[in-house]
Amino acid sequence: MFSKLPPSLMMSSIPCYSRARTTTATPTPSLSMGSSRFNWFRKGLIFCFKSLFSTPYKALTSTTSHSLGACRFLCNISSNTSIQIELVPCLEDNYAYLLYDDDTGTVGVVDPSEALPIKNALAKRNMNLTYILNTHHHYDHTGGNLELKEAFGAKVIGAGSDKKRIPGIDIKLYDGDRWMFAGHEVVVMATPGHTKGHISYYFPKSKVIFTGDTLFSLSCGKLFEGSPEQMLCSLGKIATLPGDTKIYCGHEYTESNAKFALSIDPENEQLREYAKLIKQLRRKNLPTVPTTLKREKLCNPFLRTSSTAIRNTLNIPETASDSEALGIIRQAKDRG
Repeated sequence: MFSKLPPSLMMSSIPCYSRARTTTATPTPSLSMGSSRFNWFRKGLIFCFKSLFSTPYKALTSTTSHSLGACRFLCNISSNTSIQIELVPCLEDNYAYLLYDDDTGTVGVVDPSEALPIKNALAKRNMNLTYILNTHHHYDHTGGNLELKEAFGAKVIGAGSDKKRIPGIDIKLYDGDRWMFAGHEVVVMATPGHTKGHISYYFPKSKVIFTGDTLFSLSCGKLFEGSPEQMLCSLGKIATLPGDTKIYCGHEYTESNAKFALSIDPENEQLREYAKLIKQLRRKNLPTVPTTLKREKLCNPFLRTSSTAIRNTLNIPETASDSEALGIIRQAKDRG
């Protein structure tokens, strides 16, 4: 699918362990969670029963089911990873993500669009905030940085190459860096295209990646600052990860993305089945995130730039490169 990438790009598409720096930060423990797993278990069970009467809007890294909702998220404490993920809706269609390690009480948030929903989520779980992780500088991903930093003393983490545009940045990371979140390795991947300084955070042990506005379910980000070549390379990096990697993106765009994908790839049976599932989830006001890399490779037109069916629909010549095809697909989607 990405076979037309030049060898140099294919080499750069693999997370760069050989040149990686390991950046370790001492976690600031939660002021209220403590280190006792029994207390976490007890609070989780109490909150779990309460959540039976509310709309489930949570996701769990250790399950691919969306239908089990918040109770499954809070009650499954025998997960093979101690990092839990809570989806926090922000603004109209943004998602921020609370990350917490139940062994140490370390808490992080990815791309807080605004502070209030994050504060509310932390208050419900009686948590402090340790880290703020930004994928890129756009306000709908960093709007809560300064207020959260002031309220909790959290450290802001972002791309060193974009340090002037990340509000309150404390820890600057670069492509190939390995940063430690409460003892869990996080591989930093430069994924430009949407913006020049965009990065993604990959947790290898948990098989989870936070892609911001680079890779969405069934789409990719608009090319505001980058080129089709850059976006293709960024998607190629992500595509090298294991197929069961869970993808947490920055927006709930999946239903509209599915309509476009079906319009240019109508005979794709896997896509048609996925579109049905998306429709069911959205009718119940449930998130379509996370998706998996395996599913995206089968269904996402921006990961299928060599597809004959897609090229025929959009009159993309056989001789066109994958980056040229991606540019044409992106233009078609931008036109609506």
